[in-house]
Amino acid sequence: MTPVLRGLTQSRAETDPSAEDGRLRGRTYAIPFDAVWSAALAIAEGGMRGWTVTASNDEAGTIDIEAQTMVLKVIDDITVMVGLDENAQTRVDIRAQARNAKPDLGRNPRKIGAFFKELDRALDPAPGLILDPATSPEW
Repeated sequence: MTPVLRGLTQSRAETDPSAEDGRLRGRTYAIPFDAVWSAALAIAEGGMRGWTVTASNDEAGTIDIEAQTMVLKVIDDITVMVGLDENAQTRVDIRAQARNAKPDLGRNPRKIGAFFKELDRALDPAPGLILDPATSPEW
């Protein structure tokens, strides 16, 4: 689905390793869970404009966020999931949904991509520590 068609018809975006949109492929890091969790929580709490953490649970590996746009005050519900994959590497996935269920005009994929960009900056991974570099977004 083209980004334009997706933005006009969908109100939800989530990461998937096989997503055509590079922003929606998630991340697998060869970095300990605690470091990735701490960076993700810090970004959600203060690194993204309009984001408010409503709940976080390090045991479940979830961060629930309410994100409000600056101009129209539209609210999206976002969940960041940090956990270990089948190879015991740290995996980060995100799900974002427009609360009003109206098409998001591409807003949620952009938010997901922006979060991963900030997470990559915060972790400053050495070469080889993002284990799925072919799926990294093209910024």
